[in-house]
Amino acid sequence: MIAPDLTEFIAGLPKAELHVHHVGSASPQIVAELAARHEGSTPVPADPDLLADYFVFRDFAHFIEVYLAVVDLIRDPEDVWSLFHGVGRDLAAQRVRYAELTVTPHLHLSRGFAAAEFCEVIEDARRAVERDYGTILRWCFDIPGEDGVHGADQTLKVALEQRPDGLISFGLGGPEIGVSRAQFAPHFAAARAAGLHSVPHAGETTGAATVWDAIRELKAERIGHGVHSVEDPALLDHLASEGIVLEVCPTSNVRTRAVADLAEHPLATLVKAGVPVTINSDDPPMFGTTLNNEYAVAAELLGLDRDGVADLARNAVRASFLTFEGKNALLAEIDAYAAGVGA
Repeated sequence: MIAPDLTEFIAGLPKAELHVHHVGSASPQIVAELAARHEGSTPVPADPDLLADYFVFRDFAHFIEVYLAVVDLIRDPEDVWSLFHGVGRDLAAQRVRYAELTVTPHLHLSRGFAAAEFCEVIEDARRAVERDYGTILRWCFDIPGEDGVHGADQTLKVALEQRPDGLISFGLGGPEIGVSRAQFAPHFAAARAAGLHSVPHAGETTGAATVWDAIRELKAERIGHGVHSVEDPALLDHLASEGIVLEVCPTSNVRTRAVADLAEHPLATLVKAGVPVTINSDDPPMFGTTLNNEYAVAAELLGLDRDGVADLARNAVRASFLTFEGKNALLAEIDAYAAGVGA
């Protein structure tokens, strides 16, 4: 456990969140509200107190099963808007000034949403979040790996044809086992050619070879998770020398059984090897965490004081795809906060 004053410092620290999924960010209150709207046609509990037990995962496959059950609650534009606006509100409450939210359009289009309508609704919610809470949201449209090339085709089509103003990057999520990164190389090439950044998941539930594939085949600029990179010293050297950032989500890794427990989490090994990392929450309510808590976990794993925690926040800003001016403004806000609280 970290000291109470460091917990307080983290709570007030301005932050950027780079790895957080739109459905997995829905608070118990939001999920319960959606479940109540569709009661009788969903296994998801409509009681927030029961969701903690519902969100206990046997393994990564079970997590995907539960995740898709929550996705199925999002059935009309009102549901979509409520979800995204609520996620923005919850991020703002943790002093998140900027977030790159991973959105999986295929999950919604396959349930009947039109691409244009879906993008219009999330853009309206994005603008409302910035107006209401001051938090800037940007989108990463990601391929659901379990749906293969078909899901990739549709994700790319939406990204390129709709190209919502908030869209800045292209990703790949879902199961890694049995899902080749190479099959999506043409999709990532097209997305990069259109000016989108490459940020696939890799090395979460599979080994270092998957991270190499994400770098070589998908030209990854950042890697979602990547914690099993520690299995390959040459990969660690490459990540460090090329400045390829790992978006690390400690509690998520434990809750999905990607890592046995926090004591065995490789975060400290990655940092010692010089690999640039950011701290993120992934699917926070589903994993019983928050971004603030992930900073506290990282502080304990790395033995950080206030200066070290503030550096974690700066790392996220520098690794983000925020504009040059936006980065400078947020870095200045972090510096001012750290100087004021530390005085």
